[in-house]
Amino acid sequence: MNAAAAVATPRRWLAARWQHWWMARVPPGDSLLLTQRNVYILPTRSGWMLALTLLVLLVASINFQLNLGYLLTFLLAGCAAVSTWTSHATLRGLQLHLLPPQPQFLGAHVLLQVQLQNGRRSPRRGIALALRGSGQWAWTDVPAEGGSSLDIGFEPGRRGLQGVPPLGVQTLYPLGIFRVWAWWRPAARVLIYPRPEPASPPLPPGEPRAGTGAAAASQASSEHEGVRAYRRGDPQRLIVWKKAAQGLASGTDTLVSRDTQSAQRSELWLSLGSTGLADAEASLSRLTAWVLQADRLGLSYGLRLGTQTIPQGSGAAQRAQCLRALALH
Repeated sequence: MNAAAAVATPRRWLAARWQHWWMARVPPGDSLLLTQRNVYILPTRSGWMLALTLLVLLVASINFQLNLGYLLTFLLAGCAAVSTWTSHATLRGLQLHLLPPQPQFLGAHVLLQVQLQNGRRSPRRGIALALRGSGQWAWTDVPAEGGSSLDIGFEPGRRGLQGVPPLGVQTLYPLGIFRVWAWWRPAARVLIYPRPEPASPPLPPGEPRAGTGAAAASQASSEHEGVRAYRRGDPQRLIVWKKAAQGLASGTDTLVSRDTQSAQRSELWLSLGSTGLADAEASLSRLTAWVLQADRLGLSYGLRLGTQTIPQGSGAAQRAQCLRALALH
């Protein structure tokens, strides 16, 4: 380890401890009103350079008794003083609101939609938001007595229910010599589903319904439904496109549809044991892919996760319930 790395390590540790101490004192909430209590201001590098320049101009004007030098020095100092008030007022009084984030799959970006409301009669310019420590700022202007919105994305590192990372809001308006900022710790939580297996195997065979006997078990196919010749008026979701593609490859154009009456003799149950995998996360990933596949085919299915059982069902509500169970398992 070189000397620069040795110095940087304690510096990063102190910065992390300082940020943790500071963020622990920021109250969580999905709405934030910026006031004098939570808005901070400090000069930027350009601001410090301007201060040094003003100091040099002042010393030179005193030494050489330059009246124009005094005029220029105090004119620039007055502009900097006005910029201090203008910069702070750009954020002061601004209302921020985070919309509830939608669930997302592991490996995809979660989109955070932030609404900014301006209640005063003048616009607010150069407002930026970013995740704490990312350095990737999204900029917008908020019109007078109006609102604006910003979208910020982040990629979660694990599945389950987890909090939204802290956000930072800042402005450099109007001269860029002062940085005005505030920290925001949203209280919202986002649900992260397991990552679907990219090339999952076909769905497991259906189980016979109670009271149908062993004969129904032998009739349950890997498609979980019987097939019949296509009838005019059959919905497209019942057409077995895989068999249609095989028919076209062999030179026929015969269409077949799933027999919903045959489907009533068997039930599709998805469970950890049916995946055939020893790794828990890999099993959840395969079950996620199967849930999406069954929902896409319009099948009725159930989910078994240890002591938790989600009964047979279909549609968007069934899909959301099963994915939530997989995420929290």
